[in-house]
Amino acid sequence: MHVKILAGQPAMLNPHISSAIDKRPVNTRQFCSLTGLSDDTQVSGHFHGGPERALHYYPREHYDFWRSWFQGMGLTGSHALLAPGAFGENISGTGLQETEACIGDIYRLDQALIQISQPRSPCYKLNARFGYDFFSVLVQANGRTGWLLRVLEEGEVSPEAEMTLVDRPCPQMPVRRVGDIVFNQAFERSALQELVESDCLSVSWREKAAAYLAEGRVSDWSLRLLGPK
Repeated sequence: MHVKILAGQPAMLNPHISSAIDKRPVNTRQFCSLTGLSDDTQVSGHFHGGPERALHYYPREHYDFWRSWFQGMGLTGSHALLAPGAFGENISGTGLQETEACIGDIYRLDQALIQISQPRSPCYKLNARFGYDFFSVLVQANGRTGWLLRVLEEGEVSPEAEMTLVDRPCPQMPVRRVGDIVFNQAFERSALQELVESDCLSVSWREKAAAYLAEGRVSDWSLRLLGPK
């Protein structure tokens, strides 16, 4: 599977929000370390980046859907932003979506070895980037979130790299299903317990599932999705 590699630096989305969500295709080889690509930067380290969120894959097929939606909504100014990298992804490719990719999938990315760790959690910075206050809610609800990956083996990656599936230890855990369990459906004890017991899922998501079970309810995601008031 042929993919493009992208990286970005911090910039202001508006006078109050800084983000490195605007990723652009690289033109030089990147060293892919345990925390990401050599030319890439993350803002707000508590929520972005780190060993479990070193890379982000976003299916390129989704851009056709968003172009149609933005046109239908009359958001012509934001329509021009819809190119690979617009959602903050480091890896852009076709042929793999959330219904097929599974938590725990291991891929060879040129010299690096990477593994899907969790679905991407949309946040209010998407709203600021695209100029629509509830865009993050829509992205979460329809499951077009992409996913995050950890780096198992460091190595160099070309600007146009080959990504090949090596192992799929958890075929029962498509990214879309896991995202729906946590974000988009009512409290379901058995499904949450399955997430808690999955060694492939990131620690933070296992802890979320455990907290749901302890509290007997799902969380209110409005702060993450809509931002501080």
